[in-house]
Amino acid sequence: MRKIIGATVLLLASGYTFAAVDPNSPSVMSNFSYDYYEARIGISPNTYGAGFSMSVHPNAHVIGRVDSELEGDYDLTGGLGFHAPINNWADFTGEMLVRMVDHDDSRGSDTGMELNLGVRQWLGPQLEVGGKVGYLSIYDDDDWLGAAYARFHSTELFSVAAEARFNDTYDDQVILSARFKY
Repeated sequence: MRKIIGATVLLLASGYTFAAVDPNSPSVMSNFSYDYYEARIGISPNTYGAGFSMSVHPNAHVIGRVDSELEGDYDLTGGLGFHAPINNWADFTGEMLVRMVDHDDSRGSDTGMELNLGVRQWLGPQLEVGGKVGYLSIYDDDDWLGAAYARFHSTELFSVAAEARFNDTYDDQVILSARFKY
């Protein structure tokens, strides 16, 4: 057991050193930062959530999210994402995520997966827009999902956004978020 834990720690530490690349280097293939913490509030239904993303490679990142109505329910998500530049102002993105959902009913929690593809685009020096479409499979439900957002970067380290989610865990919903880059 100690060998497995030691190997895991070494693997995670070595992956983090790959992510510590000079951001001004031409080998960095991204127009956006994928290193952040995020706090969210959802409207209709009211939900509260948090998330993070951490680069593990110049073109890959790890994602974690949790959302809840704080009524014994949750939507826990984690996985890997990739990003690649389309041009000097846009990135093509994709994510492979494991999702665990509990709707506070008699079924308990359900586990499934999400696959999505999207685009992030700069419209100006401080305004970012984007969207994604994807496939969601949880329990016996297979469905599509989508999202579109606008994010205002007030400083290099802080941004706020409004996002419309379609056909997600909490159905159609508007999300307001604050993101802190690290």
